[in-house]
Amino acid sequence: MFIATVIVSVLLAALLVFSAIGKLRRDPAQMKTMRQVGFPEDRVWSLAAAETAGAVGLVAGLFVWPLGVAAAVGVIVYFIGAGAAHLRVRDTNIAAPVIILLVAAADLALRLLSA
Repeated sequence: MFIATVIVSVLLAALLVFSAIGKLRRDPAQMKTMRQVGFPEDRVWSLAAAETAGAVGLVAGLFVWPLGVAAAVGVIVYFIGAGAAHLRVRDTNIAAPVIILLVAAADLALRLLSA
């Protein structure tokens, strides 16, 4: 079970870092999404910081188990908020946040099963 947790955690962390870098570089596709959901462009850095913190917590949590559980919960809450932001403006293009939410839930489940 631990090997599966490592694989899922590292892949999810990499995805979060990739997304954070896109936000910090103001990737046109990500900025378009931010405008669509009504998120202030001058605050996008805070989303990047949250994603980076989640990534660090997931990886560090492989060594300090409670930290990993907390990070997985934080990532789940983050992507529930992302999905809600899309639905609030009636944007049905929520596949990406839902998939990442499911991966984060799988990471949490693996951590709890491995504890």
